[in-house]
Amino acid sequence: MSRLWLTGYRSYELEVFGNQDPKLLVIKDTLRKLLINKVESGTDWLITGGQLGVEQWAAEVGLKLKAEYPELKVAMMTPFAEFGGNWNEANQAQYATLASQVDFHQSVSEQPYHGPQQLRNYQEFMLTHTDEAVMVYDLEVEGKPKYDYRAVTQFQAQHTYPLTLIDMDWLQESANEYQENLNNGSQIE
Repeated sequence: MSRLWLTGYRSYELEVFGNQDPKLLVIKDTLRKLLINKVESGTDWLITGGQLGVEQWAAEVGLKLKAEYPELKVAMMTPFAEFGGNWNEANQAQYATLASQVDFHQSVSEQPYHGPQQLRNYQEFMLTHTDEAVMVYDLEVEGKPKYDYRAVTQFQAQHTYPLTLIDMDWLQESANEYQENLNNGSQIE
C-alpha cells in the first residue's frame, strides 16, 4: 500500500474564482497527469484535506480517475471537527458533497477548532500516515502551504519521505501544453 498526501494553495491564493476559471482547468489537468503517474507507480490512496483550493480539486480529480483506476481510493482528512463550518453556504455544500463521495472522510481531532496545536497534530498525522507528499507550492510564492512545507522538510530530516513540489514554472509549462493541446484540437478531460 502506498499513500500520497496532496496539498497546496487555497483557491484565493491562486486567484481562482469559480469552476470555469481557465487556471483551474490547467491545475486539474496537471493534478490528473501527476496522479495517473503516481497510481501507475503504485499509489493506491490519495489522502488530502478539505481546504478550498488544491485539496478539494485533488479529491475531485482523484474521484474522476477511479473510473480508469478503480484501485485508487480517495480519503479526505480534516484537522478538526466542524471543519468549514464558517464558510458560506455554497462552499459548505461543495465540501459536504465531496466528503460524501470519497472512500474515507474523518477529522483528526474530534473537537471543533480551539487552537493551532490541532493543525500541528494534523500535519503529524498526515506525515505518519502517508508515504510521500505532493504540494502545489512555490518557495518564491508564500502562502498557507508554507506551514505544511516546513513540517515536511522537518520530518524529512529524520525520515525518508519524498516530496514533489508543483511550482509556478511547472504550472506555466502545464498551461502552455494545455493551450497547445486545445489549439491542436486534442481532447482534454
